[in-house]
Amino acid sequence: MIKSVNNYPISQLFDIEANVVYTVPRYQREYTWGKWEWEKLFDDILENDNGYFLGSIICINQSTDALSVQQLEVVDGQQRMTTLSLLFAAIYSCLKSHKDLLTEDQQTDLLNLKRKLVLKKDADQIRVMPQVQNHNKEDYLSVLNEAGVVKSFNIPPNAGNRRIFKAYRYFQERINALAGHSEEELAAIMGFGERVSLATLVKIEVESHSDAYILFESLNNRGVPLTPIDLIKNKLLAKLEQIDPGHIDQHFNNWNYLLNYLGDDYTVQERFFRQYYNAFNNEFKPIIKDVQNASVATRSNLIKIYEKLIVNDANGFFEEILQAGKCYSFILNPKQEELYASLSRPLKDLERIQGAPSYLFLLFVLLKKERYLLDEMHLNKIIQLLVRFFVRRNLTDTPPTRDLTRLFMNLINKIDGLKGDEIVRIVEKELVAVSANDEVFRRLLEGPVYSENSEAVRFILCALEEKAKTRESMVDLWAMEGKRYVWTIEHIFPQGENIPQPWIDMIAEGNKIRAKELQAKYVDRLGNLTISGYNSNLGNKSFEEKRDRKDKQGRYIGYLNSLYLNEDLVKTDKWNIESIDSRTSRLVEETLNLFALKEKE
Repeated sequence: MIKSVNNYPISQLFDIEANVVYTVPRYQREYTWGKWEWEKLFDDILENDNGYFLGSIICINQSTDALSVQQLEVVDGQQRMTTLSLLFAAIYSCLKSHKDLLTEDQQTDLLNLKRKLVLKKDADQIRVMPQVQNHNKEDYLSVLNEAGVVKSFNIPPNAGNRRIFKAYRYFQERINALAGHSEEELAAIMGFGERVSLATLVKIEVESHSDAYILFESLNNRGVPLTPIDLIKNKLLAKLEQIDPGHIDQHFNNWNYLLNYLGDDYTVQERFFRQYYNAFNNEFKPIIKDVQNASVATRSNLIKIYEKLIVNDANGFFEEILQAGKCYSFILNPKQEELYASLSRPLKDLERIQGAPSYLFLLFVLLKKERYLLDEMHLNKIIQLLVRFFVRRNLTDTPPTRDLTRLFMNLINKIDGLKGDEIVRIVEKELVAVSANDEVFRRLLEGPVYSENSEAVRFILCALEEKAKTRESMVDLWAMEGKRYVWTIEHIFPQGENIPQPWIDMIAEGNKIRAKELQAKYVDRLGNLTISGYNSNLGNKSFEEKRDRKDKQGRYIGYLNSLYLNEDLVKTDKWNIESIDSRTSRLVEETLNLFALKEKE
């Protein structure tokens, strides 16, 4: 399994006489080290004794001809190897700028430093070959070109804004600063270069991808930590290369299709892998029977579970999870032009009310819809039930978050053998059974609901507004400017620490202490909340100013903005506790009706 394990000085890993090339396979992640890692590496070498240990790398060595160039595939440690080569390039460029002052021996040292970065027998062959993602290889060649190590190479656009060039620039600045504090600049640069060469790395050579996989997690002790998704990818691609040699690029591209379906957010990617297993747990049980505590996928057992699934049938597994990823993409980003256009709105509502725990159930029914005779109407009803369930759950915390995964896994078991309308009925029945009843929901809605869950309250207010609008009068209440909503929750009676005098007069007849007491009790009630697209323009203004405010163009930006939620605000000249109680009662009844889990008979 392991061909060799040795603790080498860096100078030997970059041996000028050796025909060794370190290649980063294209399925590895791009270069990700940043300033913290560069600084740590530089300071560790500078501040510790010669021979400082920098960690380990794992390489696959499948070379059979000792006389030809040995291509070592770096499967763990590429961040470290790439950074060390950039550090050598920076040292070389700094020394070269003092070339006229170099002695004959130092000229030789400069040439040998260049040969650490390119092969002695072939000056066009670079020692470390980064992978191609995000222009890594192009940027690296540009760095070597600028340093004078390789011949002319066109710098790709925006290279200076990417990490490869930033690392090189950082090291140049540190080396120049180091030399600037010494009376003998050349000696300072040469001395630091020697310290880099004497630092050590353990190089582990193995014969195959599967051998390398076993060592990944335990030996990744100084690089960017491999995530569970990285390890699953590496295990899958290693297995596919083993059973389908020569097609690694195709498999790597297919993996990227999967991640493109899921998006760039790692938490979403990991959630998909957990939910995919949990959704089809019954089908996977015979395969993962030897994995302890695998009834539910968690962060701690995810790798072991997927290793079993991959080993069992890598090709079949990959094919099925690609289809699941595409389906999950529809759940995440439903488009009107999709086959089921009517699902777009309820799926967006489910996302907005933080209903992601139910995605495992949706993934199952969408992939099995033909088997269970579920048409667009059935799916629409199911998603709307889930939306109403999460509105109630996210305010009442019933059932608790820890029970949600099991709830939807059990729901999958409950629908087994059922079809169409029967499935909709059982979903409704099960969600009603585990939800807080109307009495509990009402009690929460009548209280300081904003302080309980402001996001759920925003969803309720938007839903009440949208229900009252026609398509022609609809306003996009979910529009964003950057990372913020254009339309936000507005407290009619202000929530700020310093209550303006007009509000003290209106709410508490001029009694400041009483006004503070009433604010604490009523400010976060549903009846004191509305939606405004110009919240910052209203703030602590008086009620009349909030109601009648216009912008410079004469457009109403206060409560006269034509929203249904503000209809009762435009018909009054005062706002007091009676007004809040009355409006709360009305909005609570509308909310109970809009988010009833079971239709009234």
